[in-house]
Amino acid sequence: MALMRCDFFSEALELSTSMTVILPQETSTQIGMSGAARAGGAPVLYLLHGLSDDDTIWLRRTSIERYVSTLGLAVVMPAVHRSFYADEAHGNRYWTFLSEELPSLVDHFFKVSTRREDTFVAGLSMGGYGAVKWALRQPERFAAAASLSGALDVANPGMRQGRPELMDRVFGEDVRGTDNDLLWLLEQAAKSGRQLPALHVSCGTEDHLLAHNHAFVDTARRLDVPVTVEYEPGEHEWGLWDRKIQDVLRWLPLS
Repeated sequence: MALMRCDFFSEALELSTSMTVILPQETSTQIGMSGAARAGGAPVLYLLHGLSDDDTIWLRRTSIERYVSTLGLAVVMPAVHRSFYADEAHGNRYWTFLSEELPSLVDHFFKVSTRREDTFVAGLSMGGYGAVKWALRQPERFAAAASLSGALDVANPGMRQGRPELMDRVFGEDVRGTDNDLLWLLEQAAKSGRQLPALHVSCGTEDHLLAHNHAFVDTARRLDVPVTVEYEPGEHEWGLWDRKIQDVLRWLPLS
């Protein structure tokens, strides 16, 4: 694998920012790890971080580089700070950065596929929310999307009670019934009949966000939206996420 930290200027954010990128490399003499690559552009997984983290965290807390080495899969991990992957009500345009500018830059900088069947998104906690939001708002972009312990019901009153200043800065007065409300997005997707990516939701049964995941899954089932669900013992912590990202990689429909 090739690993790089890419520092670049974002027009959407009007500032310099970073992404950490893993690129596939075919190897045969590397001790302890083999590498694979595919002809043409590599399939790509956008892997999103949580509220207290940055673009380096998946690499620092898991063995994601080793897990993808035999898959020929590129992994793009952007930095979005505490934005909930949103165009903030009182801040910067992180949704625009994520959904419009970042894929264009990745396509420009790296040899990756832009085909829907080769493009995936996943994330943990705030990043799980971001991954599902991106998949529901731009379903034509992704073949699959996965949330690990995601904050999937940001319209839940407990979110605002716990972090009122953050929620006001990011979302403004109310989330419910907007493009930032995943349950509302599910409703709209079901009404539209648009083909959604395959969805995967996992969460620990002792996680404080478990109710968010139940709300999302229950809504999806009521609307007959297919979703793979995995609940298992665990809290909101990296031991669980290190295990679950391996499950997600096995689940991805890599051709």
